[in-house]
Amino acid sequence: MAMKIKEVAKATGVTVRTLHYYDEIGLLKPCSVSEAGYRLYDNVALEELQQILFFRELGFALQDIKGIMTSPHYNKKEALRKHRELLIQKKERLEGLISLVERTMEGEDTMSFQEFSMEEIERTKAEYAKEAEERWGGSEAYRISAEKTASYGKEQWQAIQEESMSIMEGFSKVMQLPADSEAVQELVRQWQEHITKHFYPCSEEILAGLGTMYVQDERFQKNLDKFGEGTAACMSRAIAVYCDNSKG
Repeated sequence: MAMKIKEVAKATGVTVRTLHYYDEIGLLKPCSVSEAGYRLYDNVALEELQQILFFRELGFALQDIKGIMTSPHYNKKEALRKHRELLIQKKERLEGLISLVERTMEGEDTMSFQEFSMEEIERTKAEYAKEAEERWGGSEAYRISAEKTASYGKEQWQAIQEESMSIMEGFSKVMQLPADSEAVQELVRQWQEHITKHFYPCSEEILAGLGTMYVQDERFQKNLDKFGEGTAACMSRAIAVYCDNSKG
């Protein structure tokens, strides 16, 4: 069941104003808007918000987070493993401080300061930030996308979203057609052009990677299948044919 924006704010501690801003810059879009104008967020959107908050905990800028999470090479499970590593280090540091306090309360002469050190945590954060940017955000496509999207206002994002939804709806209507049919291949061409125009040059290699991700990443599959069960699979098959044909 989708939650209204105020419910999300109450449940997560992220302010309504911040959620509005995330929507405006295209970092976190609601899954839909009700007839009454309420922004609605489903489980997929909440999972994305959780990922954003993990990256914010690491000190990433919002535009960098957006570039990383929309990268065709982004791996959610791998990111979570890194987040877990950092959180364990923070937990160990807190346990050390608690132990120091307890020993001090018991009258021990504990003139120790190493428990206060953030050196190991900061080193892990720096290493992860560097690795994440190199792996998921260090490409030329990422740089171009970050530059382009930084200047987009709310109206531009709305227009881009409407264009995107129109293409997705198109795929949902041709799912029964062969992947190599003219109508389906035309939609792939439009999708590639959409990405190139609004985000970054979408080569056939990048497009092929996206097509694979649409069926392997649950987050993307759920979003695409909102237009109709099987939309993600349809796009993936059609993109594979399109990219294979381009090689000839």
